[in-house]
Amino acid sequence: MSVMDRLANNLGRKDDVPNQELAKELAETKNTSDIAEIAAGLKDKDRRIQSNCIKVLYEIGYIDPSLIAAYSDVFVDLLHSSNNRLVWGSMIALSTVADLAAHELYPLREEIQKAVDKGSVITQDAGIKALAAIAAADSTYREELFPYLLDHLSSCRPKDVAQRAEKIAAAVGITNRQAFSSMLRKRMEYLKPPQVKRLENVLRSVEKR
Repeated sequence: MSVMDRLANNLGRKDDVPNQELAKELAETKNTSDIAEIAAGLKDKDRRIQSNCIKVLYEIGYIDPSLIAAYSDVFVDLLHSSNNRLVWGSMIALSTVADLAAHELYPLREEIQKAVDKGSVITQDAGIKALAAIAAADSTYREELFPYLLDHLSSCRPKDVAQRAEKIAAAVGITNRQAFSSMLRKRMEYLKPPQVKRLENVLRSVEKR
C-alpha cells in the first residue's frame, strides 16, 4: 500500500484519524520520501486529497517541523488557493516552520499578511504566529513586521486579543516592549476579566526580557 493509499479519503473514511496516524508514523520514522509524495499530493485535482495531504503535513509540523520546512514556499503559494481548507491548513503548516524558515519566508511576508487580512479566524491566528516567529528571528525582520503585528493587535476582535497577544509576544524585545505593553493596556479596557488576566500574564512575561 502506497502512502497515498493510506490517506483517510482513499480509505473511505470521513474522519481525520488515519491522517493523524500517518503523520505520526512519518514524523517518527523521518520518511522524507513519503513526505515528499504527500507534498506532491497537494496538487491533486481532487480537493479531498489536497485537504488530506495538508492535514498530514501540518500534523507532521506539530511533531517535527524540520521535516516540512523545505516546503515553506509551497505553503505560501497555497495561500492563494480557492480551496479554503488548503489556505488555513497551509497557514498552520507555516506557523510550525516559521522559526526554522524565517529567512526564506521574510521575502514572502506580504503574501502572508494579505492572507491574514482576508482569511478565516484559523488563518489569522496561524498567520500571526508565523509572522511573529519570523520577526523574532532577526532585528531587521522585527523592525519591519512589528508595526503590522501591533496594528493587527489594535484592531482584532476583543475575543481574539489575548490569543493573538500571546503569539505576538515572541517578537517582543527591549526595543518594542513599551509599544506592545501600551497596546495591551489599551485593549484591556474593553475585555472581560479572564481575558485581562491572560494579558497580564503576557505583560509579566515580556517585562522580564
